[in-house]
Amino acid sequence: MEILLATSTAEVWLAALHRDAPASEELHRDPDHGFVLLAHAEQAGLYRPPHDHGRSWVLYGIQHGEIEMGTYARIQGEKGEVRLVKRNTVRVRAGEAQLYLPGDIHDTRCISDSAVLFRFTERDLRVEDKHHRRLTRYVERNGVWTTGPTPA
Repeated sequence: MEILLATSTAEVWLAALHRDAPASEELHRDPDHGFVLLAHAEQAGLYRPPHDHGRSWVLYGIQHGEIEMGTYARIQGEKGEVRLVKRNTVRVRAGEAQLYLPGDIHDTRCISDSAVLFRFTERDLRVEDKHHRRLTRYVERNGVWTTGPTPA
């Protein structure tokens, strides 16, 4: 990831990522082991609410810009109700990476004008989400992050 983040924007493929600013673009998929490398372009203020990546680890690397990433603890009450408690927030800058292990709950927010980041995952998260339903996304209700359908 260190080498990837240090790549010059003079490289044709990286210059194209900066120019085209795709929301998501697959750069590589390992046919034998299933690893996936994606690039994402984000704009100021883009917020991705608390979520986990199910059984997969994920490594975020910031190529350009800054992303704020928070982590959460999941608390379950006696009646089964779930709420999240924010544990910390880190500012990840260009050239830096942040790792989340399976089940780690986190959120992201683009805090620079724009950002280009790489997301390296253990497996295809679209399959984990759509077919296996192993990813968890949280919703905010009355100022509390919890599970369940998105409020209307």
